[in-house]
Amino acid sequence: MFNIILHQPEIPPNTGNIIRLCANTGFQLHLVKPLGFPLQDKQLLRAGLDYHEFARIKVHDSWMACSQSLQGHRIFAVTTKGKQCYDTVQYVTGDAFLFGAESCGLPSHLLNTFPELRRIRIPMVATSRSLNLSNAVAIIAYEAWRQAGFPSGQ
Repeated sequence: MFNIILHQPEIPPNTGNIIRLCANTGFQLHLVKPLGFPLQDKQLLRAGLDYHEFARIKVHDSWMACSQSLQGHRIFAVTTKGKQCYDTVQYVTGDAFLFGAESCGLPSHLLNTFPELRRIRIPMVATSRSLNLSNAVAIIAYEAWRQAGFPSGQ
């Protein structure tokens, strides 16, 4: 299917919501350390309800370890600094979507390693700074899944 990558997430309920989303879409979730919370955090578990056992989650010690595990897959950085709108890309099964931390997004040294065509954005009104992380992940995930024809979806 597809891959969601959270680079150093900070807010447990957001990650819990994303775990639930991944369980319901069949996406693989990759968490890149350091995490801003323990994986046993009550808010994370509450937001994910009982879906944790159905989600495929990999925790990586670093971005390098994560990117190596996804070698051969296209990775898109989702960023407010992207010039390409997320809905103009043709996604293929196996693609991965990288999201930054809630308070600061992706670090510039990491973002700068992505070519412009691999930096995608979600449109917002000009005065907005960012969307909630779990909402942004849902928008991207469902567009990629839609393009794939919602395999295994009902």
